[in-house]
Amino acid sequence: MAARVLRAGGAALASGFLRRASPGSLLPGLRKLTSSDNRPREDSWLKSLFVRKVDPRKDAHSNLLAKKETSSLYKLQFHNVKPECLEAYNKICQEVLPRIHEDKHYPCTLVGTWNTWYGEQDQAVHLWRYEGGYPALTEVMNKLRENQEFSEFRKARSNMLLSRKNQLLLEFSFWNEPIPRSGPNIYELRSYQLRPGTMIEWGNYWARAIRFRQDGNEAVGGFFSQIGQLYMVHHLWAYKDLQTREDIRNAAWHKHGWEELVYYTGNILIGIKPFILLISLF
Repeated sequence: MAARVLRAGGAALASGFLRRASPGSLLPGLRKLTSSDNRPREDSWLKSLFVRKVDPRKDAHSNLLAKKETSSLYKLQFHNVKPECLEAYNKICQEVLPRIHEDKHYPCTLVGTWNTWYGEQDQAVHLWRYEGGYPALTEVMNKLRENQEFSEFRKARSNMLLSRKNQLLLEFSFWNEPIPRSGPNIYELRSYQLRPGTMIEWGNYWARAIRFRQDGNEAVGGFFSQIGQLYMVHHLWAYKDLQTREDIRNAAWHKHGWEELVYYTGNILIGIKPFILLISLF
């Protein structure tokens, strides 16, 4: 069932780290510059020390970072359910969503569907994949409008929800392809808000970092937002249980280079969304 996911694998993105000069190391040079008469030229040189150099890009970041061989688009849905309605919500999802997933007329796959275990309570999370990108998404939406069962499902579901939101995502080229996996497992969704303009840097760092997190087959998928809240990154992990999660995460800190990657990625973040632990809905 595609509601349970993952396997190791994936291509690497080759690129070096961007390093910043230490402001303190520039102070002696600043004293010398103040006594010079060639001010315009020296000011230009001084400013160049503080400007981060980025290689010229002739393509959108999404084209540089995303998998080209699949052309898949993902939709991540968050539904906040009325506490008294969670059981009924899960029941109708179990009845309707697998039928859409299994119907060959819909070019989409239900990658996973979960309830939050730790984190924001009474929440359901769904991850859909649209094989063929935006045209596939449009085709599915048009067909669902004509689907009487789905229309009734949406009407019943709306009475059970407090709020909902979604994002359209692409998957990083160097992450594993989300595939069905045996369970039971717990899943962890870690979401990061990046500073605008730093998605390439994140990709450079995590193309290396993902190699430290493959021993336990825990890497499910890595995604970045295209529509919805921008400059968002989502990493999805799977573990046998909480103790396995603890052991695997602690082991990464004993691998040379992991701490450096954590440090550099931390410098390009605006914030980190509360991490949530999920259990499969079916």
